[in-house]
Amino acid sequence: MRMRDTFIKPMHPEGRRFVAIFAIITVALFLVSGLLGWIGVCLTIWCYYFFRDPERVTPARPGLVVSPADGIVSLIEAAVPPAELGMPDTALTRVSIFMSVFNCHVNRVPISGRITKIAYRPGKFFNASLDKASSDNERNGLRIEMEDGRDLAVVQIAGLVARRIVCFTSEGNVLATGERFGLIRFGSRLDVYLPEGVVPQVALGQTMIAGETVIADLSETVRD
Repeated sequence: MRMRDTFIKPMHPEGRRFVAIFAIITVALFLVSGLLGWIGVCLTIWCYYFFRDPERVTPARPGLVVSPADGIVSLIEAAVPPAELGMPDTALTRVSIFMSVFNCHVNRVPISGRITKIAYRPGKFFNASLDKASSDNERNGLRIEMEDGRDLAVVQIAGLVARRIVCFTSEGNVLATGERFGLIRFGSRLDVYLPEGVVPQVALGQTMIAGETVIADLSETVRD
């Protein structure tokens, strides 16, 4: 890897117009004040950095559930998946990953499978690190049917600053583990609902890398 590639990452197309807007504002700020102009430069660089879309190396072994987002594990608890996904009314292990405004916000599929349901629900904009964000905030959920017939859900949740959830895929599509499926602009959270009996292999506060960090191994299911 070249040294340049360590610091300069590709930018997702979703971010181009935002970087352009920041750049135009920066030019205007320079006409007012050099100090304000340089502040604008810093914000423009941050905007590009927010929309960075680096390549990731996804584990090749089948059955591994990987993180759908960069960020920090903020919650691990039992919870019922969103009703709009049409899954059984049974509490599953939910792993929540909080993304700050400094994390890469491109979201990736946690496990290979077919998208059987995509359900968007408008809502509020509480801090995404709070527990009530899962039930009250704006969200977009994906129900994924895996090769063994079991379901896994991943839910994009808007946060205090986030105001737009973007989903790139459609119902019926078959996606591979680590494939890009969406993003959320400016701070947010993703919840992963593991199949019944699957134990997470992550801990609270752990740093996650989308498409790379393993959340769980489906082959290690706890059975009664």
